[in-house]
Amino acid sequence: MFTKNPDLDDVDEGALEVHEPKTAAAGVKAVAVALQRGFAQAGAARTMRGMLRINQRSGFDCPGCAWPESTTGRRKPAEFCENGAKAIAEESTVRTVTPEWWAAHPIAELEGRSEFWLGSRGRITEPMVIRPGERHYSPVSWGKAFDLIAEHLRATTPDRCVFYTSGRTANETAFLYQLFARSLGTNNLPDCSNMCHESSGFALGPTIGVGKGTVSLEDIHHSELVLVVGQNPGTNHPRMLSALAECKGNGGKVVAVNPLPEAGLLNFKDPQTPRGVIGDGVSIADEFLKIKVGGDLALFQALGHLLLAAEDRDPGSVVDRSFVEAQTLGFAEYAAARRTLDWEATERATGLSRAQIETVADMMIASKATIICWALGLTQQPHSVNTLKEIVNLLLLQGNFGKPGAGACPVRGHSNVQGDRTMGIWEKPTEKFIAALEAEFGIPFPRDHGYESVETQHALEAGDVDVFVSMGGNFLSAASDTESTRAGLKRTGLTVHVSTKPNLSHVAHGRTSLILPTLGRTDLDDRHPRGRQFVTVEDSMSVVHRSQGRLRPVSEHLLAEPVIVARMAQAALGEDHPIDWRAMAEDYDVIRDHISRVIPGFEDFNARVRGRDGFVLPSPPRDTRTFATDIGRARFTVSPLECLTAPPGHLILQTLRSHDQYNTTIYGLDDRYRGISNARKVVLVNPEDLAELGFADRELVDVVSVFNGDERRAQSFRLVAYPTARGCAAAYYPEANVLVHKDLVARESSTPGYKAVTVRFETRS
Repeated sequence: MFTKNPDLDDVDEGALEVHEPKTAAAGVKAVAVALQRGFAQAGAARTMRGMLRINQRSGFDCPGCAWPESTTGRRKPAEFCENGAKAIAEESTVRTVTPEWWAAHPIAELEGRSEFWLGSRGRITEPMVIRPGERHYSPVSWGKAFDLIAEHLRATTPDRCVFYTSGRTANETAFLYQLFARSLGTNNLPDCSNMCHESSGFALGPTIGVGKGTVSLEDIHHSELVLVVGQNPGTNHPRMLSALAECKGNGGKVVAVNPLPEAGLLNFKDPQTPRGVIGDGVSIADEFLKIKVGGDLALFQALGHLLLAAEDRDPGSVVDRSFVEAQTLGFAEYAAARRTLDWEATERATGLSRAQIETVADMMIASKATIICWALGLTQQPHSVNTLKEIVNLLLLQGNFGKPGAGACPVRGHSNVQGDRTMGIWEKPTEKFIAALEAEFGIPFPRDHGYESVETQHALEAGDVDVFVSMGGNFLSAASDTESTRAGLKRTGLTVHVSTKPNLSHVAHGRTSLILPTLGRTDLDDRHPRGRQFVTVEDSMSVVHRSQGRLRPVSEHLLAEPVIVARMAQAALGEDHPIDWRAMAEDYDVIRDHISRVIPGFEDFNARVRGRDGFVLPSPPRDTRTFATDIGRARFTVSPLECLTAPPGHLILQTLRSHDQYNTTIYGLDDRYRGISNARKVVLVNPEDLAELGFADRELVDVVSVFNGDERRAQSFRLVAYPTARGCAAAYYPEANVLVHKDLVARESSTPGYKAVTVRFETRS
């Protein structure tokens, strides 16, 4: 029977169970799990009201990921996946975290709790505060909370204030948030994009002139060949499997490249089709390359070499000469660099055989429309930007831009992380954007670059941050170098967290800390003079559409995110400030009108977003086969061969999600597809590597990372034999983030190197 606030136990790592990994994703089991989680959290009626509106035209956008919905009228009745349902269950829960709960749990106790335990408590019901010397959070009125924020902001300088953003933040909130920070005088606007796809933007911008993907969902459906690289769609973007299955049904082929043989890369059982319920499902990967972590750059260089060699044998058969000559620069230099290849070094870097790579090259040569998809497996290594530039090279060779079924497809995680950047959440704003803001609002804004996420960590460590505001998210658990980040947050004068549920960032609080409870994506937002409001989001394929919750909030004390930002601004900047914050808080159409005049592509925003499926933002590479780079053309680039090499006795570790997880939010303890249950402090290691290193399956160890002479230690992890690539290991974040040195980052983008950690194991005594 459902209970409102069950006293769930915390994680017992000794209860680990290991089973054979699954070879298919989704199916009837996924539906059963989704419904069970929803009923347990919110009851049957509330669960069904919520789930039936996910990703529907008059409903709300799933907060779970940024995979797009169809814009051709072909939406399914259940337009969501298992993990999207879990996200909705977590948000629509009727479990509540009241002032009485905070009074019963001192910080000293909460410091020993896990993210799983904290998140499972429920929705925060009232604003809370903790002041210097206090042991508990206690309730505070909204008015006093905003006054306290204003007091701290006025007592310091803008450069000592940081405004962090989660990718679940809607467009309207993001625009207001960056406007507030810049009105104060700072560009300190780190966000979760710094930690995930920043490398994609740094690679795509200089080469094709836009830092986003260049394909539509329909392109996936009709592509002849899709490469899915460094990505686990079965857990992280399950609705992508439907698109890949449709591609296969249309005669397309799929190549999966990943260090682990994830279930979603192998087979998909769509529970909304007979074949997925009683049949064998759809085989996804025609070829699976179990690549070493960090070996993708070498793979793409080898593919380029093979494509050029085929072109030499039969001129005009592979390279799109007319496209390359008319729309690109740098081909000659690229071709010269790829004419020769050290196959021994390539096989060592990738862990693949020459024959495996040649098979994929032949598939690319045969394809007239190729899409390359990637996610964090490629973006979180020191050489990530060069790796992604090699993807662009391959796509340019065959003219795979601006034609059906072809293009670049970075698959974003957070539901609106792409939209937040579009709205100006960036520490390095362009002159064009700042000038447009000034023209719209009539006041000056700062141009000096601010802190990104890693620079924020350094500033926190140095004691250079007086005010840290987090719009959603969980900076402590998301960031690298956990212990350093924890200490830095505690040095801060004021931390402010706009949140729905408790997390460890609330526990690692500044000397004074506020928790401001907000509405979720599923909640009804109707307490406005103009009545019910909606927000908008931008998905991974640049489609902007509405999101409007329908569930009654669990507390009357919750405020919508745009209202919270506007009231912070009113308190800090004064009622006589030139910007009318109140008008934007009362009517989100006012925010959208401002956006329409500031950000290109959003003209007539309010009318267009009310259309059936919203609207698609312009993309020159996709729309007109043009490239708005500094040279006016797409750019081939040349990069040296790089890979990740561990010294003797060490492995290269990557962090990853479990199937019961969305970023730092832990839904449960069942990583079903990998066969891991009831525990999270595990390290997946190839059994041959275990034997070679002298360790046994299920042995308890400390994991020690090494970077530039510094060591980090994660205690009491259990080794699990798993069929990952040789020389590699994997562990769940956020538990393994303690191992990632904050200076281990991708060059150019400064994205933390979560997929590049050199580790060794030490037996626990």
